[in-house]
Amino acid sequence: MGLRILSGIQPSGKLHLGNYFGALKQYLELQEIPDSEPYYFIADFHAMTTVQDGNDLRQYIQDAALDFLALGLDTQKSVFFRQTDVPEVTELTWMLSCVTGMGLLERAHSYKDKTAKGIKPSVGLFTYPVLMASDILIYKPKFVPVGQDQVQHIEMTQDIAQYFNNTYHCDVFVRPEPKLNATAKVPGVDGEKMSKSYGNTIELQLTGKPLKKVVMGIKTDSTPVEDPKDPATCNVFALYALFATDEEEEKLKAKYKAGGMGYGEAKKLLLQKIETYFEAYRKKREDLTKNLDYVQQVLREGAERARAVAQQTLDEAKKAAGLS
Repeated sequence: MGLRILSGIQPSGKLHLGNYFGALKQYLELQEIPDSEPYYFIADFHAMTTVQDGNDLRQYIQDAALDFLALGLDTQKSVFFRQTDVPEVTELTWMLSCVTGMGLLERAHSYKDKTAKGIKPSVGLFTYPVLMASDILIYKPKFVPVGQDQVQHIEMTQDIAQYFNNTYHCDVFVRPEPKLNATAKVPGVDGEKMSKSYGNTIELQLTGKPLKKVVMGIKTDSTPVEDPKDPATCNVFALYALFATDEEEEKLKAKYKAGGMGYGEAKKLLLQKIETYFEAYRKKREDLTKNLDYVQQVLREGAERARAVAQQTLDEAKKAAGLS
């Protein structure tokens, strides 16, 4: 077994720059590490906590699969699958829920944040961390690439693994460690963290006039064109820096500080960067859309590989708990 890595992404809407720079870009880089063994999945069960229209969820799942493959996920290097195609995960979720205390779940930041935003406080949303722990522990990964806001979930997964191992006097589950992405918070068009739930995203599929409309609408301050501007507080500059070389970033930073450049000019530079950067992705995605049978085949084959590992771990857990 190589260096096993696992992560997933919820198909709760169209993927955007925040998803790409916060997660997907790192996934693609990790699959190129020698001896790495990445497992990446579409977390469709998790999406049910917020997406409760069957047609929408079906489309989002397909979109996520297309985006992963179009961006360069290599199925020879990575195991790529749908969460719901590995039923062993939900079976293990019940077993883990029987050793997980209510107090641990009540401390989950994600549950508090989502209910505060008006999402219905369902049992599924409350027990979300147990399903996430099952997603992770069943594949015994060493590292889980996450953003800072997901670290608590990994810590909870570590606790749940320990609860099970201690309860049944075994060492079935490996302690996973979070692997933080170095990318800073990706700002949305309003300056808040880019998120589908905030409605402030720049979607990967956008191009042409629709993309221009979104980029030119990015919130900026009212500093006059002739005055110097602070790149450290500008949403446009923060997004441009994600795409730019060090030299390009320094050049634009100097323009900001010198004055004489309006935010409109910076937005046009950002627009050009986005169009160029994702041009190959959009072309490949268009081609894949014409061959959806292939996409489904990729997911089926990935699920077969994932289930082989999941079944073995579940058998070990059942044996430890006296269920086999």
